[in-house]
Amino acid sequence: MTLIIIDAVRWLFNILYVMLLIRVVLTWMPMVRTGRVVAFIFAFTEPMLAPVRMLIDRSPLGGPGMMLDFSPIITFFLLRLGQSFLVSVLQSVA
Repeated sequence: MTLIIIDAVRWLFNILYVMLLIRVVLTWMPMVRTGRVVAFIFAFTEPMLAPVRMLIDRSPLGGPGMMLDFSPIITFFLLRLGQSFLVSVLQSVA
């Protein structure tokens, strides 16, 4: 039973990775930012990116004048850490 839960967690995080990657690619193509699917992806990924952006803006390295948005990179890293932690906890319970 625990293996099923671990696989489900991995699938969930993979879906989050793909949606975040699609959002990054869509930001490079401003002409494609319309439609229900695109709006769903932006609405789904914004709660993950907004807190990271806020932390970057408050840090001495960031600020509103930054040309590049590093929040997706940091979010990928944090998601990976979260997935590793959650899977290791689930494996230790099994």
